Amino acid sequence: MRALLVLALALSGPSGFAAQGPARIDTHTVVTRTQPLHVLERERAQAWGLDETEWQRYRTLMQGLRSSISPATISPIEVLGIHARTPQERRRFAEQWARAMHEDVERILAFQRAYQAAYRRLYPNEVLIDPERLAPLEQKPTPLKAGDRLLFFTRTDCAPCDALLARVLKHRQRVAGIDIYIAGLEAGDDAGVRDWARARSIDPGDVHARRITLNHAGVRLDELTDGQGAIPYLLRSRGDTLTPLRASQL
Repeated sequence: MRALLVLALALSGPSGFAAQGPARIDTHTVVTRTQPLHVLERERAQAWGLDETEWQRYRTLMQGLRSSISPATISPIEVLGIHARTPQERRRFAEQWARAMHEDVERILAFQRAYQAAYRRLYPNEVLIDPERLAPLEQKPTPLKAGDRLLFFTRTDCAPCDALLARVLKHRQRVAGIDIYIAGLEAGDDAGVRDWARARSIDPGDVHARRITLNHAGVRLDELTDGQGAIPYLLRSRGDTLTPLRASQL
């Protein structure tokens, strides 16, 4: 009887259990189950023009690194566009975002026009700004001379860069030239450079005349600043001397 008991215990051990087939893993402990959208989430998804699947993907992405490195105001369309899985998907979200921004600008301008009309109607004999009461504006000294060249480093997806670029371009007639270095494009993507310039209304005549040059950034900024420069970055080239410039100096 003792021998039979030992044999039964041996068969009920690991080898006996393995004979029944591999152990099953509860996948719910590894993979998060997709939760149905709440009413408020469905309304938000509809407001952004997204279906439930797209909103669930957005929600999942915001549970990861994206929420830690993005501003709290980042939109669902931007999140999905940044994490697009195909060029077609990226283009679709980019167009969706462009339409949303265009519509918002139209709303802002419409309200501004309504405000100006209301001000004139309510206060017809008042002016918002009386030039005679303003102190004379002092001429701000400029750090630029006719022989200088400006080196401007930018990225394709950088709103502060575009704002500084607009200020830099205002001085293109005062300097010998502006050399623009663009990061965020594949090496050799000259079509991307042209598209970037066209979207920012850079005059092709200035490019052909070499008053403005368009270049891939590569590692040029790191070379000129020993790795200390951060985009957007502006340098003045005067002779053999390179000097960083701040936006407030323009």
